[in-house]
Amino acid sequence: MGKEKGAEEKTAYHWADETALKIIREKGEKDLYTCAAGITPSGTVHIGNFREIMSVDLVVRALRDQDKKVRFIYSWDDYDVFRKIPKNMPGQEELEKYLRFPITMVPDPWSRDESYARHHEIDVESMMPVMGIYPEYLYQAKRYRASAYAAGIRRALEKREELRAILDKYRDDGHKIQGEWWPVSVFCDSCGKDETAVDGWDGEWGLSYHCEACGHSETADIRTAKGVKLNWRVDWPMRWEYEKVDFEPAGKDHHSRGGSFDTARHICGEVYGREPPVTFAYDFIGIKGLGGKISSSTGVVIDLQDVLEVYTPEVARYLFAGTRPNTEFTISFDLDVIKTYEDYDRTERIAWKMEDAKDEAAYRRERRIYELSQTAVSPEGKTLMPGVMPWQAPFRHLCSLVQISGGDTEKTIAALKKSAGGGKEDGPREEQIPALRERILRAKYWVKNHAPDEFRFSLRPPGERAELPAGMALGVRVLRDTVVADIERFPDDASCAGAIYKAAEQAGLETKALFRASYQALIGRDQGPRLAGFLRSISRERLLEILSAY
Repeated sequence: MGKEKGAEEKTAYHWADETALKIIREKGEKDLYTCAAGITPSGTVHIGNFREIMSVDLVVRALRDQDKKVRFIYSWDDYDVFRKIPKNMPGQEELEKYLRFPITMVPDPWSRDESYARHHEIDVESMMPVMGIYPEYLYQAKRYRASAYAAGIRRALEKREELRAILDKYRDDGHKIQGEWWPVSVFCDSCGKDETAVDGWDGEWGLSYHCEACGHSETADIRTAKGVKLNWRVDWPMRWEYEKVDFEPAGKDHHSRGGSFDTARHICGEVYGREPPVTFAYDFIGIKGLGGKISSSTGVVIDLQDVLEVYTPEVARYLFAGTRPNTEFTISFDLDVIKTYEDYDRTERIAWKMEDAKDEAAYRRERRIYELSQTAVSPEGKTLMPGVMPWQAPFRHLCSLVQISGGDTEKTIAALKKSAGGGKEDGPREEQIPALRERILRAKYWVKNHAPDEFRFSLRPPGERAELPAGMALGVRVLRDTVVADIERFPDDASCAGAIYKAAEQAGLETKALFRASYQALIGRDQGPRLAGFLRSISRERLLEILSAY
């Protein structure tokens, strides 16, 4: 069980808390605050898309930590048009048949789920609990087909000229709306496509249209029609009013001057009579160590699952919680993975007062980042700290141990206990083991799939000998007989390192030469993990078997 964050920590030391206080200040005291996010499931929901729901989750938690009741909604805009086939999708020819249909009517090319849209929705929804995120999902196809927005659609039709003027206000002369314009589009009731044209509106509930794809025409009743939909620049503010949204962020492209957020804010107030939500712009996310720019259309897609193969959920949350939304950051898959874990571990030590921060404000800030990085929440949705401080195993060290252990998690844990001193009190406690296993799994995956070649190694089999000059071979024998033969007597890496320096002196070698000889003898490389810790991580018997060849 975790423990809830105390009331004394409600001062805004984090941007999510600053935003929560701004929402309360601008929207006033309310029985319920509504925070919203959403996306179109037009392809794989990549990690850049994930920044929105993660940002909203952090603000939702901050509001709940202020003892506010919050409704957290996530809209799947699955009634949008299927306009383009992402290059990473299978069955391209089959999918091409469904261009211009609503995404929810496109079949799943993997034949797993009821539709193309639902496949991508489930991929995301299944990962949210892993990240400690629990929104209420809204499916816009179901809502539109149930005519939930009939009143909002009629309002847009009534205010058609005002809407046109608002949209044109933010356009230059070359991009203003030309000719007859309607704030709605229609999916044909006969063929399903959106290749339709609106012919007229009777001033009440009747909307006439014809389909240019199949020739169908009719006057649809907005109160019962399944295919009438608002254009997205009008749809967004209509839903702000419908759902009574108090907070919703958007990407910096939407927040550009005269962009979609400006028009939505204007429409929300003038047409739908509601103050727009509090917002902020969030920046893009870069990917380092894989090559290529994130893009669904080009098929270079890194999703949350890919990130969680390398980072534990807490460290993945930390990447977002530790960065202000308007700041671009990079998720690394190269050697910077090690630094990311080191940064998280330092924040964790400060949060648990195992390492001093420079001052009280820095401590509060780091602790808050750490709190918001945790996946556990109370039944009321409040942030929870772990019941005990996790046992820290440096990611770099784990990468060495997991290779020494041949990828065996339990052997890796045993080696960790040994390197911690061997005593029961020195190693991880039983309640700390599950989190440790999760980190070991990431280390194993990263070494296998992303680590640079020079970072990978395997121990030589017994009897295999490196070709070494006589002096270096002597150094290996001295190391074997004076250090390895009694390796278990060293209580820590520092004492073992001291013995290695003495072995080099005894063999008449420079320390660097002995290191090189040792790595060649053990793993066939000139360099490797820090030698003292490396030797202490391997059993005495296995070391002697390998070094007996000298």
